[in-house]
Amino acid sequence: MEEILLLLNAMSPYLLLGFLLAGVLHAFVPQGSFTRHLAAPTFRSVVKATLLGIPLPLCSCGVIPTAMSLRREGASRGAVTSFLIATPQTGIDSIFATYSLMGFPFALIRPVAALFTALLGGALVNGFPSAGEGTTDAQADSGTQPGQNASSTKKSLGRKCAEALHYAFVEMMEDIGKWLIVGIVAAAVITLALPDSAFTLFRGNTLASMFLVLLIAVPMYLCATGSIPIAVALMLKGLTPGAALVLLMAGPACNMASMIVVRKVLGTRTLSLYILSILLGAIGFGVLVDTLHFSGAVNFLGALQPAADCCGTADPCGALPAAGWLGWVSTALLTLLLLNALVVRRLRHPAGGSCCGDNHCGCSCHGEATMAEEGEMKEETTVPAAPRIFYIGGLHCNHCRTSAEQALRNVPGVTAAHVDLASGRATVEGDAPAEALHAAVEALGFEWKDASRG
Repeated sequence: MEEILLLLNAMSPYLLLGFLLAGVLHAFVPQGSFTRHLAAPTFRSVVKATLLGIPLPLCSCGVIPTAMSLRREGASRGAVTSFLIATPQTGIDSIFATYSLMGFPFALIRPVAALFTALLGGALVNGFPSAGEGTTDAQADSGTQPGQNASSTKKSLGRKCAEALHYAFVEMMEDIGKWLIVGIVAAAVITLALPDSAFTLFRGNTLASMFLVLLIAVPMYLCATGSIPIAVALMLKGLTPGAALVLLMAGPACNMASMIVVRKVLGTRTLSLYILSILLGAIGFGVLVDTLHFSGAVNFLGALQPAADCCGTADPCGALPAAGWLGWVSTALLTLLLLNALVVRRLRHPAGGSCCGDNHCGCSCHGEATMAEEGEMKEETTVPAAPRIFYIGGLHCNHCRTSAEQALRNVPGVTAAHVDLASGRATVEGDAPAEALHAAVEALGFEWKDASRG
């Protein structure tokens, strides 16, 4: 329990600030305004996609529908690949959390490594085109046009601020909170269960430790923020800083879910280049970090040394030094927000979904009421068609839900669409053909399920 509190006290102030900045970014940066810059299969579009993805606070599953949406709107394969590589490795929230636990050198090298790895992946995909593989024109299949956005209404400053706070402290808490808790608990278990010399056998053979980390990290789901305490705990047990960086890079960027979708939508060759660039980037920067660290040029363990020396011995007596009042206040606030997102809201709305108090945001807790109101307005002039119900598989977070809703609303003929996150139930109004709805959903990498399910 002490290890968990130490980690939370160190991370919570930076996590709250990172979540807030992520909410501001989400609410004030126009969605879809950048797609036209990513269409050409050039290195410039790869650079733009990479710079776009690095600060975005998307988790490993949430980045998939976002990237596929970019592809639907006309982004090139290379741009989509670089976005897929850069985005899950970093994010404003994870950069702040990396600084809080691992120090400035790690907080700097992490986005730099993501930048170069994403550029490599995008350049390789553009350099070796895979004509005829995967989805070549998902935009045409789904019936959408570049930049089309059914909800592109102007919002007041107050509404944008409310949206930023809701996104930061409700939606992100729902999406990342569970994996953050898993990461912290796993770090505490590693600290207690593994002997302090667990990784000393790899000293002098840093590549062996990196390949071991890759075998563990690649198939797993690790979010950028939740992987930080695990990396810290492993370094306290003797893992080299370079191998820890491999975990931070490969874990979030390369997992089974993302690999399956990349192969389905972008093709086998793109998937191979995607994996190759992540592995080369992770190992290359891991070797660079260990070289700089063990040569004495950069101390990548500086943030951990006070804990290792606090007892006057080489035996770590705690993960991090005790935090002050700010750490305790931030930990209490973060705990309350996590309880609200992961417990209270689920008990209040057992069907799932997110309620933001905005009848136009597509939240499932008021979606039926909104559709009923729309139906009453139409009833005076005409009898509305009955909504169609079907199910979407592969929804893991609020990013997935909103991406699916937006894709359905962009299909010509759809007048309203609402998706429930927990059940995957989609309710669609309008006369759009089922084939177009089917194509719009699968173009994002989701699975279309029969409406008779359940």
